[in-house]
Amino acid sequence: MAKNERLSNAVQTSSGPDFIGLEEAAAMKTGTRVTFVPGMPAVFSEALKNICFVKGVPLIRVMHPHMGIDKATGKDRQERLYELTSQTGLPTMFHNEERPRNVWIEQLALAERIGTPDSPSLIPDDFELRSEALGLCAVVMAEDGMVWNMRIMIDTPLGRKYGYSDAASAEAPDKVAAVVRLIDRRLDAQEQCGSRYLVGKELTAADIYWATMSISILPPPPEIMPLTQENKKAMEYFAMNSEIPVIAEALSQRIKNHQSYILTTYCETPAVLGGNPL
Repeated sequence: MAKNERLSNAVQTSSGPDFIGLEEAAAMKTGTRVTFVPGMPAVFSEALKNICFVKGVPLIRVMHPHMGIDKATGKDRQERLYELTSQTGLPTMFHNEERPRNVWIEQLALAERIGTPDSPSLIPDDFELRSEALGLCAVVMAEDGMVWNMRIMIDTPLGRKYGYSDAASAEAPDKVAAVVRLIDRRLDAQEQCGSRYLVGKELTAADIYWATMSISILPPPPEIMPLTQENKKAMEYFAMNSEIPVIAEALSQRIKNHQSYILTTYCETPAVLGGNPL
């Protein structure tokens, strides 16, 4: 079901969503709660939000604690998140009284299970198609995949968390470009079969994850991803990624068309980020 058929089921406001605190989210016994950084296009959170949007799962947005030490208390800002979930990654997904989910494939499986009956199945029933869809998701989302390598291209606290080194940084653009070329070849082959999607003839999680995560190397216009005071630098960094020669060469018009089609047809667009608009 396309986006415009389901807007009435979405949890969003034009003026910006409300966020609750981590403790309140952890104490709740019902509802689906996902952590976000207000105003930021944190691509894993945005991807999960879009998965839930397609599945018709209403989300309660939770403030994700920032990295680093709180100067007032001297404590790690993410200490409580680690106590609750044994990790600090963004996003964390809570549902009813079930265990928290922190890994994209577990979050996807949960969204698939709790989605509305009329929502599209994002994990194909056919195991061959499933292996193709989840394999494509993995080269984008998993360790040493596209986003992982995008994060280690520069020396930042987040880059160091994911294993930044001079050697890894030097290899990262080629690895990012290799994934882009893989996706492009896949789209080309699918076009020859009359499909606009990455796998089979219907929308799958691979389309949602790729279209959303590719924002990190192919930032869409503000009509899709609005600019905020919080995300301005991140969007500038994403734009710089798109200009790295080996990546720019791989970003075909077919890649751009697919991203635009998936985001505007199925996902929450314009993205509702919260924060402070520019």
